[in-house]
Amino acid sequence: MILGILSDTHGHYERAARAIRLLQGLGATAFTHCGDVGGEKVLDELAGRQAWFVWGNTDLAGPKLRSYAKMLGLPVPESIPLRLDLDGRVIAVFHGHEPQFTRLAGLLRTERVVEFEQAVRDYDYILFGHSHRATDVRIGRVHRTRLINPGALDRARPRTVATLDLERDTVEFWHVDDKREEAPPRRFEPH
Repeated sequence: MILGILSDTHGHYERAARAIRLLQGLGATAFTHCGDVGGEKVLDELAGRQAWFVWGNTDLAGPKLRSYAKMLGLPVPESIPLRLDLDGRVIAVFHGHEPQFTRLAGLLRTERVVEFEQAVRDYDYILFGHSHRATDVRIGRVHRTRLINPGALDRARPRTVATLDLERDTVEFWHVDDKREEAPPRRFEPH
């Protein structure tokens, strides 16, 4: 299975639609949005697909938006991290602003890798957004958990998404260009 990963659309539904079409063209059959969805129209783009999302710090996830997502048939996240079990892999999805994620990031910043490994031992992948920076890093000595941020579709240059091939354990980042939808997909290499 190839999982399409996007984040930080901030309501730019047309860009989200382009990103989803790009990801589908690259073989994605399931999608996860790592928060800062930005409203109903972005949720419309996820509807009818095998898709999940989490709320970001700019999402107004009140009863109306929650009801709308449910009406579309999208699973509404009830806890953080959102846990996905796909193709024998266990995935945690955060936005990146949550206290649980901040704690994990703090363990990494202070080089407390053993504590980090213990905290994430149940997960093969941790997906997150918020920083608007594409990231792919493995952390750990025993169980090497992979942290992936697809980048962002708003307030970022370049705008990027990612594909995660769960069978091959490969991640690729892709440009989402407002003016070149018909052009061949362009890879992006994060620094």
